[in-house]
Amino acid sequence: MVLKPASELNIKNILEKLNTFNSDPKNGTTRILFTKPEIEARNYIKEEMKKNGLTIREDSIGNIFGTLKGNNPDLSPIWTGSHIDTVINAGMFDGMTGVVAGIEAARLIKEAGVQHKRNIEVIVYTSEEPTRFGLGCLGSRAMAGCLSLEQAKELKDEEGKSLTEVLESLGYNLSEFHKIPVKKGEVFAAVELHVEQGGVLEALGLPIGIVKTISAPTNFEVSVKGKQSHAGSTPMNLRHDAFLVCSEIALELEKLAKESDSEDTVATVGQVNVLPNASNVISGEVHFSIDIRDSNYEIKCKLVKELMEFVKELEKKREVIIEMKQINDDVPTHSDDKIVKILEEACNEKNIYYHKMVSGAFHDSMMVGRFAPIAMIFVPSKDGISHSPDEWSDYDDIAKGTDILADALLKLSNS
Repeated sequence: MVLKPASELNIKNILEKLNTFNSDPKNGTTRILFTKPEIEARNYIKEEMKKNGLTIREDSIGNIFGTLKGNNPDLSPIWTGSHIDTVINAGMFDGMTGVVAGIEAARLIKEAGVQHKRNIEVIVYTSEEPTRFGLGCLGSRAMAGCLSLEQAKELKDEEGKSLTEVLESLGYNLSEFHKIPVKKGEVFAAVELHVEQGGVLEALGLPIGIVKTISAPTNFEVSVKGKQSHAGSTPMNLRHDAFLVCSEIALELEKLAKESDSEDTVATVGQVNVLPNASNVISGEVHFSIDIRDSNYEIKCKLVKELMEFVKELEKKREVIIEMKQINDDVPTHSDDKIVKILEEACNEKNIYYHKMVSGAFHDSMMVGRFAPIAMIFVPSKDGISHSPDEWSDYDDIAKGTDILADALLKLSNS
């Protein structure tokens, strides 16, 4: 049975309403995990799910499940969805587009009255962005068994509140935290629609990307302890400048990434905190972040090893103390060939041109892929911009992606 086309108006209305839940509307979109705007956005999405015939449940970390029941709910379900939290001063499409597309796809299937065996579940994953607790994909990470209750207690926000304290204050039942992990076989397949967050599709003039591999990050928190001293009276040969050590590490990281055997290697020094951060003082301490990503885990591990060797030598040369705390070391996720074929067939049936590609950004599907077959649909990002107030994706492209998603969900639900 052929489903009706997705409604651009429905997609636009929900996305724009969702964007009103925003703590800094003058500077894009800021909606941080479990703040008032994010909680209001959660409630709004749950109402939209209910309006479109989905039944709602949540787990102990706040993952939201909206279920369109199938004829045989004992079968393992089909998943789709994304996240609704943002980085600071972001745009209105990253993550949210996948949630709204999932709701619209479920509506199309329900209103068509077409039979499907498996439940179709639209999910809002808790905190894909690392904005509040410094670690991304909290909800899907817990689903994959990679975030225990004890680890959740150790995650703190800038105010010193732990993730578990915040969850408890909102009424989540932490005694059931052990029920969050999903075993292999409990989810039949998962398909996430997302904005590309890069410029490949726009450069190619194509409306759809089908993701082959999701690159995975390895993240470090680094601290350098040198010697704070006077900028005028300390000779150059007697300095132990922590900032210059940070600079050398950043430049070496760039060099290693550029010389990598993988064309997908990227590496970034992002957040930097220099102490005491004064114009006439040699920095005595620097704290900074390192983000390394690749589609090839072995090549990424080789780069990390080379970086660690460089850091060890630099520590001796500059007579400083360097501490590198590894936050995570995620493995790239490859899309399931059968789901990719279903997505390709859906594109061909609708005469929609597409491009098979690698995702440089990580997504919840990266963690879901640890226990279920996954694939992703990309829609273009204007000028390749994301994590910015200027982020934009055309509603026509989102509707095309939703049509592909709905067809795939229906076919998978009857598999």
